[in-house]
Amino acid sequence: MLKKQYVKTRKVAKVTFELADAEIPENVGAESASVVGDFNEWDPVATPMTYSKKKKAFRATVDLEPGQSYQFRYFVNGEFWLNDWNADAYLPSEFGGDNCVVVAPIGPEALN
Repeated sequence: MLKKQYVKTRKVAKVTFELADAEIPENVGAESASVVGDFNEWDPVATPMTYSKKKKAFRATVDLEPGQSYQFRYFVNGEFWLNDWNADAYLPSEFGGDNCVVVAPIGPEALN
């Protein structure tokens, strides 16, 4: 799941990526997760996700350039690639399958 917000005071788009337990295949047994994409040069260790027992989900928040599109995927246990089925769009990956796309929200100040 994606939660998006434009932060007017900083002129950035804050995107929270959330990977719920229910979205992870049972046979994976997730112990760690990261969000990997254009915004971190597809570095699997650059944006680790923290686990919330209350929400039963892995979460990470990233500041992005407003109005831009970014491809991403979740990387679980350093082994499994998963998609976010609530992404804004999907694009074919050069490695097979699809990448998720998130469009960072834009605020009125960013239009100037």
